[in-house]
Amino acid sequence: MAELALRDVVKSFGSSTVIHGVSLEVRDGELVVFVGPSGCGKSTLLRMIAGLEEISGGDLLIDGVRCNDVPPARRNLAMVFQSYALYPHMSVRENLAFGLENTAMPRAEIDRRVGDAARLLQIEPLLERKPKALSGGQRQRVAIGRAITRDPRIFLFDEPLSNLDAGLRVQMRVELSALHARLGATMIYVTHDQVEAMTMASRIVVLRLGRVEQVGAPLDLYNRPANQFVAEFIGSPRINLLEGRLAPSGGGIRVAVPGLADCLADVDGGGAAADEAVTLGIRPEHVVVGQGGLRATVELAEQLGSESYVHCLLPTGARLVARLPGQASLRRGEAVALDLPARHCHVFRHAEGRPALARLGP
Repeated sequence: MAELALRDVVKSFGSSTVIHGVSLEVRDGELVVFVGPSGCGKSTLLRMIAGLEEISGGDLLIDGVRCNDVPPARRNLAMVFQSYALYPHMSVRENLAFGLENTAMPRAEIDRRVGDAARLLQIEPLLERKPKALSGGQRQRVAIGRAITRDPRIFLFDEPLSNLDAGLRVQMRVELSALHARLGATMIYVTHDQVEAMTMASRIVVLRLGRVEQVGAPLDLYNRPANQFVAEFIGSPRINLLEGRLAPSGGGIRVAVPGLADCLADVDGGGAAADEAVTLGIRPEHVVVGQGGLRATVELAEQLGSESYVHCLLPTGARLVARLPGQASLRRGEAVALDLPARHCHVFRHAEGRPALARLGP
């Protein structure tokens, strides 16, 4: 396998810059996921790594060797596309072997690699079928198998599950994670689905408008988002957000949010000034229903069997969602008390690029 490094990588199309000085290291054996909304540059960045897009500035290094000008075929990377890109007139066996045949590899070695990939992906019974006779999940396995037979230094996946239905996506997520564990391979995976990112990644790279917002392990991003964008993008249901202001408190700084009185902890101002506008964030599972000083009215209780999502309307017009275990017996219009424990609250500054404020106490 291999290590990959990006050093201040830039991509421009004419006068328009879409990747702005991205620096990143992917360690040997990692499964790194690029995630972000449509148009954030994640697929463009992957195509630059593959050699399908030229690098306008900066350096791409594979195992310490600069590869900006190395043709795609000589980088020894394998890419799995969203569209599968299988040859319809070829059988599964022929699709798996095609790339190897073009390298003049001995027939015995080709057959061994095809057989190994078919066994690994459990598609041996499908080897003589054409792609039109396969389901979406089977076609995706063949596309992955074609990458495996090449024995690449790095696997690149460009939204490979987006064409599958919800149930099959879950199954394929599990299979891809298991495949990564068995191969010990270096993989870079692009998706717009934060659930895929959270469940599969060794580390997640959150992108927005061609810039890296945060890099870290899935739970690090969930528990300690660097800014409001990351907090909103990672997590389902989305984090609750309430507008507030910083206020002086006994020589420190507290967060004042309408209706919350003195519920919130002191925060490390980090150069912030009193009366600065901020946003308070709290995950739905951390909202306590049935106690506390925040009054609200139930708008909707979504019953999912194992858990419930309770949508609450505050007197200020703001809304909060609480995630409760089990089946909550709450009805529309019912008055409830809410508590937002300070230890679970995040405080985000509005200025672009400003980090979240640290909390100091309960």
